[in-house]
Amino acid sequence: MVLKSIIYLGTISFLLVACSEPAVEEVKDEVVSAPNGKALYTLNCASCHGADGKLGMSEAKDITETKLSDEEITTLIQNGKNSMPSFKELLGKPGEIEAVKEYVLTLKEAK
Repeated sequence: MVLKSIIYLGTISFLLVACSEPAVEEVKDEVVSAPNGKALYTLNCASCHGADGKLGMSEAKDITETKLSDEEITTLIQNGKNSMPSFKELLGKPGEIEAVKEYVLTLKEAK
């Protein structure tokens, strides 16, 4: 009877461990958060364009006045133009350039 109880408890314990959620560390490694466009803009763009997009340092254009399409903004961020450098390498993680472009569009709308 005792042996039967030990086998029963061992089986239940095994099943609970086998069916449990993965360890937090395993899940944390799999979670991919979306890039924060505002934070990326602040780190990489605001020094020339300003927090509100209107600064214009080093020949930077006023973002709130742009007539560029979404695609043109993406290309400009990737490749740069005139004194604006390419951000293709710096914003190379998936979705970062798109996140910056989306944030830039909010500055254009907030005008």
